[in-house]
Amino acid sequence: MNTKQLEQLRAAKILVTGAAGFIGSNLCETLLEKGSTVVGLDNFATGHKKNLLAIQNNPKFTFIEGDIRNLSDCHKACEGVDFILHQAALGSVPRSINDPITSNDVNVGGFLNMLVAARDAGAKRFIYAASSSTYGDSKSLPKVEENIGKPLSPYAITKYVNELYADNFKKTYDLDTVGLRYFNVFGRKQDPNGAYAAVIPKFVMQFMKYESPVINGDGTFSRDFTYIDNVIQMNLLAIVSDKQDALNNVYNTAYGERTTLNELVTLLKENLTEFDAKIANVDVSKGPERKGDVPHSLASVDKAKELLGYNPEFDIKTGLKEAVKWYWENLK
Repeated sequence: MNTKQLEQLRAAKILVTGAAGFIGSNLCETLLEKGSTVVGLDNFATGHKKNLLAIQNNPKFTFIEGDIRNLSDCHKACEGVDFILHQAALGSVPRSINDPITSNDVNVGGFLNMLVAARDAGAKRFIYAASSSTYGDSKSLPKVEENIGKPLSPYAITKYVNELYADNFKKTYDLDTVGLRYFNVFGRKQDPNGAYAAVIPKFVMQFMKYESPVINGDGTFSRDFTYIDNVIQMNLLAIVSDKQDALNNVYNTAYGERTTLNELVTLLKENLTEFDAKIANVDVSKGPERKGDVPHSLASVDKAKELLGYNPEFDIKTGLKEAVKWYWENLK
């Protein structure tokens, strides 16, 4: 990032929704380190107050406890902000299958509230967390932004609707937007607990307790696992980009390599046995495939490289080394 872009970040007031969540809290910390003024919005439905402890007394940070389903909360949070990083959502494909109405209320109704509030506040740019689930039943690999299939879950539908609304708000209200299709993000602060915990933190915690993780399916399903620092880089680039053709686009936010669940387990064990040799003896179980799961996920990041200058620094091995170390030091 050049001097001009760093100055732009220092001068900006930025709203992060879902600020107490895994990705949101990491974004808040990085933006404050860069000198930005940051407003955080969260209702603690899935986020945690502990994620904000390191920044809660920072004079450039303001936190608002509120819900994106309430338009008044959205208006309050957007007041005077230049950029919005919209991370608030109810994630998880299984959660959306179990309760599609709440997923829709938050991910579609809440998203629309945020767009309206951003428009009304005169925000310069609305950057939002899109999802690789939007590729649905498309079998082509790698996934290229302009080629999607039919969604396979209510969650995927909500995230695709987000993209449609963002595109419409540019055409109708001239609100600049950037969508970032996240691919299986992992890293520090990702919650290992709960019914809808992501696979990496969940497996790490189980291994540390000598419990056998359960792989859904035969372990050959693959994912483009993406370390949190790559995601942070994409969000910052989406803020500072001054290319008009870079705006009002969606971008894959990934590393650009895929790893099977069987390979993931091997890598996790390799990293964890550096801290506890007994973890090498923990077996892994196989269970049924999950409804709505995409078999394979691999992103092309060419568009992000070309238009945003994206340069992901953390592959799965480098990222897992960092993540496992963080979990061991903070959750053991």
